[in-house]
Amino acid sequence: MGCCLGTPWHQDLALGCTGEECESCWPPCPELLPRGDRLQRRGQCWRDTATAPGTRPQGMASGKAGLAEQSSPAAEAGHGSSDPSVVLLALRDTFSPELSLSFSVESRSRRCRNSQLQEAARKKLWALESDDTSVCALFKELSARLVCTQAHEDRFLLTFKTLEEVWKFSTYLALGYVGTCLEQLLLAQEFWLDCALVEDTELRVTVDEEHLATIYMDLLLQEGNFFCRAVPGICKLEQEGEEGLQLCRNELIHVKSVGQDSKWEGMSLLTGQRGVVPVTALEPIPHPFYQWFLRNYAVSFGLSQEISGTSSRAIVRGRCIATKDHRGAAWDELSFSRGDPIEIIGFFIPGLPWFVGKSLSTRSIGFVPTRHVNPEACEPLGKGFVFLSEEEKSPVLHLPCNGDEQHFATLLGDLAHTDITSVYRLAGFEAAAVFPQGPPGDREIQVLQSWEEINDWATSSTSELSSPGSETAPTTLEDVLLEKLDDLDYPKFFIDLNAGHMEDADVFDPILTFLNQDNFVPSFQSFYDLSFSFLHSTFYGFSDEDELVLYLETSRNWAKRTRSVWAHVRLCFLLGKLCIKKVKFSQARVYFEEAMSVLDRGFGDLPLLAALHVSLASIYLKQNMKHKFSSLLGKTVTLLVCLPGRSFSSENELELLTYILRESIAVGNAPLEARICFLIAKLFLQLGRTEEVLPFLEHLQCLSSAWLSPGTRAGPLDATATLGYLYDKKCLPNIALASVRSFLPSGTKGTPSPIWRAGFILQNASKLLGKQQADRSSIPALACPYLAQALRSCCESRAVPMQRTLCAVLSRTCLQHGLLDGAVRYAARAAALGRLLGEEEAFESSLSLGWLHLLQQRPGPAGDVLRRLLRSLRGTASETPGGAVHNLLAMALGAQGRVQEAAENFLRALHKAKETGNRRNQAVSLANLGQLSLSCGAARLAELYLLWSVRLYAELQGHQEPDTELAQVLLWLARAMVDRQRVEDAKLCYELALGFALKWQNLRSQLHATERLCHFYSRVCPDLRACITYHEHWASLARQLQDRELEASARQALSQLYQAVGTPQALRQSLDCTKQSLRIFIDLEEAAKAAEAWLQAGKLYYLLQEDELVEMYFQAAIQTALKGDNLSLAMDLYEKAGDTFFNGSRNRAQAVEFYRGGAVPLARKLKATQTELRLFNKLAELQISLQGYEKALEFATLAARLSLRVGDQLQELVAFHRLATAYDLLHMHEMAEDCYLKTLAMRPPVLQSSAEALYYCKVYWHLGNLTLHKLKDEEDAASYFLLALAAAAELGDQELQALLRAKLGAIPGAPGAPEGTPGCATERPRWLSEGGHVV
Repeated sequence: MGCCLGTPWHQDLALGCTGEECESCWPPCPELLPRGDRLQRRGQCWRDTATAPGTRPQGMASGKAGLAEQSSPAAEAGHGSSDPSVVLLALRDTFSPELSLSFSVESRSRRCRNSQLQEAARKKLWALESDDTSVCALFKELSARLVCTQAHEDRFLLTFKTLEEVWKFSTYLALGYVGTCLEQLLLAQEFWLDCALVEDTELRVTVDEEHLATIYMDLLLQEGNFFCRAVPGICKLEQEGEEGLQLCRNELIHVKSVGQDSKWEGMSLLTGQRGVVPVTALEPIPHPFYQWFLRNYAVSFGLSQEISGTSSRAIVRGRCIATKDHRGAAWDELSFSRGDPIEIIGFFIPGLPWFVGKSLSTRSIGFVPTRHVNPEACEPLGKGFVFLSEEEKSPVLHLPCNGDEQHFATLLGDLAHTDITSVYRLAGFEAAAVFPQGPPGDREIQVLQSWEEINDWATSSTSELSSPGSETAPTTLEDVLLEKLDDLDYPKFFIDLNAGHMEDADVFDPILTFLNQDNFVPSFQSFYDLSFSFLHSTFYGFSDEDELVLYLETSRNWAKRTRSVWAHVRLCFLLGKLCIKKVKFSQARVYFEEAMSVLDRGFGDLPLLAALHVSLASIYLKQNMKHKFSSLLGKTVTLLVCLPGRSFSSENELELLTYILRESIAVGNAPLEARICFLIAKLFLQLGRTEEVLPFLEHLQCLSSAWLSPGTRAGPLDATATLGYLYDKKCLPNIALASVRSFLPSGTKGTPSPIWRAGFILQNASKLLGKQQADRSSIPALACPYLAQALRSCCESRAVPMQRTLCAVLSRTCLQHGLLDGAVRYAARAAALGRLLGEEEAFESSLSLGWLHLLQQRPGPAGDVLRRLLRSLRGTASETPGGAVHNLLAMALGAQGRVQEAAENFLRALHKAKETGNRRNQAVSLANLGQLSLSCGAARLAELYLLWSVRLYAELQGHQEPDTELAQVLLWLARAMVDRQRVEDAKLCYELALGFALKWQNLRSQLHATERLCHFYSRVCPDLRACITYHEHWASLARQLQDRELEASARQALSQLYQAVGTPQALRQSLDCTKQSLRIFIDLEEAAKAAEAWLQAGKLYYLLQEDELVEMYFQAAIQTALKGDNLSLAMDLYEKAGDTFFNGSRNRAQAVEFYRGGAVPLARKLKATQTELRLFNKLAELQISLQGYEKALEFATLAARLSLRVGDQLQELVAFHRLATAYDLLHMHEMAEDCYLKTLAMRPPVLQSSAEALYYCKVYWHLGNLTLHKLKDEEDAASYFLLALAAAAELGDQELQALLRAKLGAIPGAPGAPEGTPGCATERPRWLSEGGHVV
């Protein structure tokens, strides 16, 4: 009879199947990489290219994957080749070994790409391209090798070198960890602080599955040692000689390359026979897990064929109907008639030969052949693909929270606690906070409960105010995996080996009576467990196990004599277990076989029956007793996998489980495969072998996720929390985080809770950040959404203490990352919850709220909160809390301008600190008084207070927090020193502040001190070398803090400083800084700043005399501006590029093109008349210097016309002066004279300054020379010289006056001193001076 069998990844997998049925009945294929259908196509191509039609089989390579056509390059390469490597080389020529991984940031609610977040992720990736250490580390963790990043295409190029890498990467891809890890890498901290956005956002990755399958196949063929199936449709292969291997369709074969092209050496997993197999009969098993498992868990004999494949995925329970009569062949088989209802005990798993059933008509229990019943009326375990019961989940899911639940609750409590009630705060200084440059945004922080609801809880019972983290978790895994009934009084037996008593039946009567019960009792559980607990729970009084064995042997003999069957069986079983413990398997087998032979009824104690079958089958398998093993296997499998909650009895069961998994893979029984994977994982966990459990648990999670029911987010077993715990143990922090982030807490007792998830993410995200954290107590932004989800869970359970803890932690998180609004909201909620818990919690939360109001620069609300706290402290002896309140209240008063009251409260705080002897609080109070004095302009008083504070801090050195505060106080003191002109002292204070920040590697504190030092050495005490040093450190800090914008600004400033040095080496360093800032601006898509950086690089190349690169960089700058349609910027860049040549000493003519060809048209388009006028003036000046006088006249004329239109007198003067110069150089002397007079007429009649007098003097002197030598008019020349002499007299320049007198003396009839009115007109007609409206 034909059968139709199925499996998740491949089809027609039954051994010996005829294949008559169609393939439409197969279950849908899950999206797990690499997909079986793709790999099967690759296998088909491999076979086709191995022996193409019309070619000789012996001439073809055997390991080929390529195109199926005979004329393909791969086929031609393999034809006639005796070396399989030729085929592999041909395969590599047909495809790239690199895999493209693309990513897309998408909105779940809108079901489309989130363009804003996509752009942000792309920018982050651009930033990582220059230093891809973190990207390489991530993909190394994901078992892939990064070739390169292509940020502009939102993708990575990866490659793989081993089969294990492909297997692990495809597993992580199928589980969704790759995209989740990239979220952790590419999305900024601001993203994680918006909880609603995080829940709505998903980063999806896309790979070419076909290409990944090809890479896998290539690596498989290179290795030349793997598992295949016989090709469907070929039931019997032709033999060539005696070494040919007979195969059935879909039979599993282990093949190895033997150097022949068309044939490989093969071994059948069904029969164990070896022989030569034609390549055309083979199809590689597609799933990497199967290849790994079949290779690493080999058995010494072939498959049993006891298990069959199935097209059903449903494991069922309940009642079924017999379809035919059956008479049991042995005592353990159930007899029934057709139509009898049979109740399934445990599970009914399709493909197994038996299940345990109970006849509802006879009430008897036994094994039932599965082929004789109809299970359609049975109830599935759940929706979709379910392979375990609810109670079975706990042992696997409880592992990660084994002791960690309370640990994480304590961790959150420590983070929530603050020292604000005992340690004063410096004004406006919070060491762990990062304040935004602008005002805080209006980001919404969800309020999970109303204030009315919180206040209603004031009357709640004490039981409702419990914390979910208050229960202590079991300390050992054994406590979780074993059901212990401690309240029962189990019987215990004293081992008496007195020779006189060994022959006394009465001595053994108690134990025989106890063991001869025909039903299972809870005290028998210790006999069947894995830990041999019966050695301590049931027997005592023996010094070693040999004494116990002797006692049990004697008891066994008495059981035989008294025909106590059940006692006999159980004693044989215990003796067999003790033999297994001593690795005496043959002796154990004898005991187990004796027990099986005696047993004639066993379903009253089903755990005993199961333990006997499983233990004996495990020994048969270990000792390679194939026939005995095969006869026992069918019923053993049923007892092993179909009884939920059965305890493992021996470590040897692992071999049996792996054998059954091997059979389920061979026949394609997916339900059995999943069930066995679960049991193997459970056994490994119970044995503590966490390294070995990971592949099975991953495969189980893939199976569970592959068949999710519509609308469900988690499979039948969400083992992601356990996987995360195991990844963490293997030091895979990114994958551990990704796994736990995908975990959905179910709320079931004993499984990881939202508190556990938040604590795990908090702890492991901190490990990832490492040195980027300011201190150990820093909270990564990544934890924020999971802390908020934990808070929602606590709200539902009304766990008020943990709610307050989480609100305090979230407030601290928001403060640390600069979200002051969110910090205040959570702090206000924590304060309200604190009032329900007690005075201490309420006081601490309220004081924190007041401090946050101060940091938010809201002194009014802060003062209200603090005054209420002061009133609550009246009549108490609390000095330190009172001082803390006075200290914060003084800050609020100071911010409101009430300086006197602020000073009084600071002094009260100082007084209370002295009373308690707290020197740190005294130092803080004095520093705050100094800062208050400094803000009022009292620099001397501020200096006194601050110096006193510094002395107190000096006594507290050696602790991070006081030293960080001291660094801030030293910065204030340095500012006071600068105000008092004590530059050297200020320098010392600044550098000491940086030193303390460096001591504790506090990056933020270093940044503040370095910024002040940069300002000090550039403005207060200019020192170019020192300024360069501190700007270098500034840029380094910005890089460590991953503040790209700040780093670019620092690099730009550093470039200007190096340029100021002027040496070739300094110019090179300036160019390097400019290029670094350019890269950052490009990454950040700051087009305007990038354009400026391009321009700056071009200027530096000009200074370095590398002229071939100058124009290229200038054009890049201009094109960057034009690409963004920023015409105004492009105009400025054209002008600045021209200025480089204009002000330089080389290639000055190139400025003309930038001015005339670029800047002027844009200025006209933008109607920037002032810019156009400035450009024409520069062009005129440039042409004059280049001796292009005609062009100079043209530009000067245009400038003069524009200047009249603009109405700017200074610009008009410049324009006409240049016009006069152009006329003069062109020998148009009368026009030149008129233009010069026009410039003089623009000046006021009374000289305003010495510079103006000098200008008058020079122009009149030039006019005198012009009229004397060019126009030959001595009278006018004398007049001009006289006017120049008058201006020189105004200047008081005796030498200049002497020269002018000599000029006058050389003119016949000219007076020697100025007479008459300065500026008198001559008779020569001057058209320009008489209106000059037409140039």
